[in-house]
Amino acid sequence: MATDYDAPRKTDEELAEDSLEDLKAQQAEKASSPVDVDEAELAESIELPGADLSAENLTVEVVPKQTDEFTCVSCFLVRHRSQFDHEGKSGPMCKDCA
Repeated sequence: MATDYDAPRKTDEELAEDSLEDLKAQQAEKASSPVDVDEAELAESIELPGADLSAENLTVEVVPKQTDEFTCVSCFLVRHRSQFDHEGKSGPMCKDCA
């Protein structure tokens, strides 16, 4: 919670005047503020597993493996040469799999 240090502070007398009931009423007012949630909009934004996505078109540009990249024989990911660890019996291996 933010505190305004320049605001005048209450004295002990003013603090004593604040009754417990007033403080509870103020807290209840703050807690009972309604939240606007459009349930239909929320439901449309959620994707369920197993949903039919056959009508969806994906636009992904596939780029061939570059000269400074290799395919790890363990995880089968195309990695940059900076991720190269060693050449194994079956081929190059990345640092994550080594």
